[in-house]
Amino acid sequence: MFDRETLELAAAVLAACRRRGWHLATAESCTGGLVAAALTAIAESSEVVDRGFVTYANRAKMELLGVPAGTLAAVGAVSEETVRLMAIGAVSRAGVDLAVAVTGVAGPGGGSAEKPVGLVYLGVATRDRCRSERHVFPGDRDGIRRAATIRALELLLDEANA
Repeated sequence: MFDRETLELAAAVLAACRRRGWHLATAESCTGGLVAAALTAIAESSEVVDRGFVTYANRAKMELLGVPAGTLAAVGAVSEETVRLMAIGAVSRAGVDLAVAVTGVAGPGGGSAEKPVGLVYLGVATRDRCRSERHVFPGDRDGIRRAATIRALELLLDEANA
């Protein structure tokens, strides 16, 4: 289902978390659970992966991750503020050590001059810190989602190895 690069990266994330005794969660919008699926494609991933939140709708972001309605109204679902709140919400709601969040415009439609197709925000949080990134990934819907999944796994690995 996943290519070798993705599976090797997922395995490295799991190994790094095991070394630290960490558990993780994902909070995904435009990737629709692909990050969690890549991680759980690896045998014995249940030792590390606690849960994945697929929060495609704004209501789900609010109910499951605690993203305030005011934030979504002010800056939208595809924003640095929202992805940071998604990552922090995943850590606190799941009670895990590490979480990654992804939100963006995967296309082919839905983009605008301000938020073009390919715009993706990623956030990674631990219990005491959070950081985020903004990317505009080229390609079609599948390519954008694949690039976002890989970058999310890289962020998890960086944080688990920090």
